[in-house]
Amino acid sequence: MTILNGRVLARLAAMGLLGVVVGVVGTVVHRWHMPWGLVLALASVLSASVVARAWTGWAGMLSVGLGVALAVGVLAVEGPGGDVLVAAQPVGYVWYGGALVTVLAGLLPARWFSERPVGRAPQAGGLGT
Repeated sequence: MTILNGRVLARLAAMGLLGVVVGVVGTVVHRWHMPWGLVLALASVLSASVVARAWTGWAGMLSVGLGVALAVGVLAVEGPGGDVLVAAQPVGYVWYGGALVTVLAGLLPARWFSERPVGRAPQAGGLGT
């Protein structure tokens, strides 16, 4: 069990901020040069989620997902002139679910994020015996 000290809280806050930044940039980019803007935006969410899992574990992934969802939710609201950044079109609906891409990072094998060194098992009769 991890104790919530200042360093852990700072990392979680940094992951939340990373999620907000990825959500803002992804919202701006997701409609650029279809479908590559959406692919780029979703890939950035996945990359941020993998970084969060490697650095802070499950709580960091949750922070990234919440940051992305918060940014997309705020930017999807109709502006004062009636403009929207996330249109009610298929590409917009996919981007609304972009925060769920963090689940893909959660499905990756835990050994990819382990800090234990990877080495070969000692062989019988080798020089080390």
